[in-house]
Amino acid sequence: MIRIEIEPVWRFTNGTDSQSMQAMLDFLNEIRVTGKITQAADRAHMSYRHAWNSIEKWSAFFETPLVERRQGHGTTLTPFGDKLVWAAQRLRARLKPQLENLSQELETEIRPFLPHDPWIIRVHASHGFAVAKLRELLTRHGEMGVELRYVSNQTALASLTRNECDLAGMHLPQGALRQQSLAACKAWLQPNVHRVIGFVTREMGLMVKRGNPLGIDSLQRLLDPSVRFVNRDPNSGTGLLFDQLLAQHRIDGARINGYSQIEFTHAAVAAYVASDMADACFGVEAAARQFDLDFVRLLTEDYVFVCIKPTLDTAPMKRLLGVMRDPEFHAAVAGLPGYAIKDSGVVKAVRDVFRKSADVD
Repeated sequence: MIRIEIEPVWRFTNGTDSQSMQAMLDFLNEIRVTGKITQAADRAHMSYRHAWNSIEKWSAFFETPLVERRQGHGTTLTPFGDKLVWAAQRLRARLKPQLENLSQELETEIRPFLPHDPWIIRVHASHGFAVAKLRELLTRHGEMGVELRYVSNQTALASLTRNECDLAGMHLPQGALRQQSLAACKAWLQPNVHRVIGFVTREMGLMVKRGNPLGIDSLQRLLDPSVRFVNRDPNSGTGLLFDQLLAQHRIDGARINGYSQIEFTHAAVAAYVASDMADACFGVEAAARQFDLDFVRLLTEDYVFVCIKPTLDTAPMKRLLGVMRDPEFHAAVAGLPGYAIKDSGVVKAVRDVFRKSADVD
């Protein structure tokens, strides 16, 4: 199966020379993580000599050092080197879902012109770590393709209604806010037409710097004007959930420093906090752990899929349900911080799933 991958590339120009620095940025990040040139060089598959030559080349290009060696403390990045690495981390986190959506559009356009087209299942869902892991396992051997688009709950359900996808993702909070989320989706759900497929749960909360130096342990703490916040897109499911939490606690978002500063993924807001451009953000625990942040849990979400009943008998859907039920997928989800399997691959009627929370007629 043909896959298209689009990656951002950093290119620096000083007036006379233009250089691509992507490989060096990846290497600098390895130094940040390991604190050792030798270990970072091994992980980057380069010799120790080549590593130092690259460091010296780029330090000369910028006319300022990128790393510094401390006796007995290994190698660390200079403030400038650290700033470059975190800028690259933010760029990737910000653009990755958008570039994946664009790649998917291009794949969809060229696929009809290629021979030996594999099974394809179309998934429209909110960006999430478990969804990415499911896609990875489904496409690993090339016999099946996943046409994945990252969209909000309502957009996914609308796509399902228009037959633009086979699976629509929904993430619904447990507890008092669940009925509000269901009410927003109620118009798209028809018990005689749709079925719900169990998937995972995920922990949602505040991501803060390691050690939580500002003591951010609640939503109320965000009202301190000295606390810098970075928000999610208000049209995203996570952005809507955050606004629901604020309303539940009678907090005016306009009073939060940074409420209008938005990013479009869990990883992007986490990278903002990790790079010291913000003190807190709201999202999934897995993103916090990815960027070595602390996490203040606020609630648990159920992540499920909705499909049209007849598609359950198709070969691609049977393959997908088999992977969802497989112990290998369960083990992969167990390795994602804050995620847990919940009835993964189990098909249920709409009324059975939502009866206790809201009426869906």
